[in-house]
Parts: sequence; C-alpha cells; structure tokens
Amino acid sequence: MKMPRDTRLTILERRRVKRGAREAEVAQERAREMAAAKRELAKRHVLVNPQNLRPTNSYGTPDFVKRGHYVDMPFNCKSCGVLQVWTEFQQKWWYESAKGDVWTKSVLCRNCRKREQARRAAAREVHLAGLAAKGKHEQ
Repeated sequence: MKMPRDTRLTILERRRVKRGAREAEVAQERAREMAAAKRELAKRHVLVNPQNLRPTNSYGTPDFVKRGHYVDMPFNCKSCGVLQVWTEFQQKWWYESAKGDVWTKSVLCRNCRKREQARRAAAREVHLAGLAAKGKHEQ
C-alpha cells in the first residue's frame, strides 16, 4: 500500500531533525573532549595565543604554532658556547609580549646579552660625545 505524499514528507522531516540533533550532540561531545585536552595540555605547557603574535608575511607556520604550545629549547650561546635552555615562559614573552619575529630563536645567553647591551650603550655614548664636541648634536 502506498503512503500519502505529505505523510512521507513528515516522516522524512522527522528523520532529518533527529539526524541533526545527533550530529549536534556529537559535535558538542567533540568540543568538550577538545577543551578537556587543552586544559590538560595547559597544566603541562605554556599555550600559544596566535592572535598575540607579530604578523608575518610567510607561507609557513612555525612549529610552536602548529603544536599549540611552547617547549623548552636547548641552545649553545654564540659568544661563550655555554649550553643554555630557552624556557617556555621566555619564548611566550619574546613572541607574544615583545612581538619578536616568530622565525627567530635565542642565540645568546643572558650574560652575553647584557654584555652586548652594555657595549652598544658605551659606543652610543662615545658617538654622541663626539657629535657634541663637533657641535652637530645637542644632548
């Protein structure tokens, strides 16, 4: 026996609504699982906030952005050769607060970095003193 057309349409509509409700439940469950995984990851690592990163005109994406969190990175100082660790917190500060380029990595230890800053400041003072002696620059 054939079913009237409008009865068939109502049955198909009910099935579509049920399927949509099931898909919505699955999506909510997946979102809950992702949020729980992110909370668990945040307990162990410092998470990346891509909105705080400096814009870059590159076709690639840095590893830490793909990964979603920072990891401690060992490196040898370029000046003194001492093995150092660039911590997750230092990376977060450099990339997100200081807006450093996302493709740069730490190459100098803290002591060598301070020494280089002091050397540049002294050179700047000598330069400005020379300009002042010539009368070209006022301090």
